[in-house]
Amino acid sequence: MKKTLITALSIFVLFSVALSAHAATIAELKAQLAETQAQLSELNSRVSGLAGEKAEVDSEIAELDASLMELMSSISLLEDEIEVKKGEIEDAKTELEAAIEQEHEQYEAMKTRIRFMYEKGNVTYAQLLFESKSIADMLNKADYIEKLYEYDRRLLTEYQEIRKKVEELKQKLEDEKSELEAQEYELEEEKAELQVILDEKKKESKNFDVQIAQIRQTAAQYKALISKQNAQIKQLEAEEAARKAAQSGKTTQKSSGVAPEQALKLIASASGSSKGKEIASYACKFIGNPYVAGGTSLTNGADCSGFTQAVYRDFGISIPRNSAAQRAYGKEVTYDRAEPGDLVCYSGHVGMYIGNGYIVHASTERTGIRLSVATYRPILSIRRIL
Repeated sequence: MKKTLITALSIFVLFSVALSAHAATIAELKAQLAETQAQLSELNSRVSGLAGEKAEVDSEIAELDASLMELMSSISLLEDEIEVKKGEIEDAKTELEAAIEQEHEQYEAMKTRIRFMYEKGNVTYAQLLFESKSIADMLNKADYIEKLYEYDRRLLTEYQEIRKKVEELKQKLEDEKSELEAQEYELEEEKAELQVILDEKKKESKNFDVQIAQIRQTAAQYKALISKQNAQIKQLEAEEAARKAAQSGKTTQKSSGVAPEQALKLIASASGSSKGKEIASYACKFIGNPYVAGGTSLTNGADCSGFTQAVYRDFGISIPRNSAAQRAYGKEVTYDRAEPGDLVCYSGHVGMYIGNGYIVHASTERTGIRLSVATYRPILSIRRIL
């Protein structure tokens, strides 16, 4: 990348020197222009390639972001489930403790009754039966004692079953909680791995941005160079055309030094729309007419913006009155893409481009409406009206 930038700057400097020295011929400049355009095309191709690769990485980043969000959502849900399980385990612990306490109380009550009946006092179980007044009384007492014993055993068994169920429930909840925590751990691990990959992809995307920005900076230098080369070629071609016209004796003594007939030839040989050429040709009919400050008459006199406004007006096209407003009107184009009919804007002045590096404009009171080389002053903007 640094080599590309250095090469571009070196070429830019060399071409700038050549242009300022006017040493290159038209053929040499065109060859240099073709080489510059080829290098610019290569840079644009590299930008397109890098942009495509960056788009793929950005797509992967979007997918990773979505996966990461999904994982985070799953982890959040698991955390909620774990909290619920913790609450359920605490409730089960409370129920288990209550069941154990009830079992203990019932067991102690049963032992007390048995101890009372079998171990306390002088009355034994046998004596209690023998003292019965009748067989029926004895059977009733025996049945009562048996039912009381069975009642205690049944209650104790029920409490033991409840305790067992609560213990099993507690163990089940503990197992479920452990399983959820294991899932959470695995998801956290997966999240960490995804985050590492995502960070790398974002870094890769930023690297593409840096490379693309550097190449575009170099491409901008090539574009500026191409614009200068095109301008120089147009200027040399215009000068060559003027020399040929002068040699053939077809020039007149207009204030511009270029005859209207020659201006029409310059327009005809230029590239551009037929409407733009028609408007430029019409404007050249008024070469030699006077410059009048504030004027808008093509025959009696006009200033620079009055002249261009009047020409467009005769074609049913309305543009602003002053040069500053005209400089902001229409669509801007580069000098190398200028066509007949375009407005060439300078600081405080405006003219109409006719092609091959020339403009027609209301110049000064001394020179009137004339032709001039378009680059005779620094160009601020070129506006396409059509």
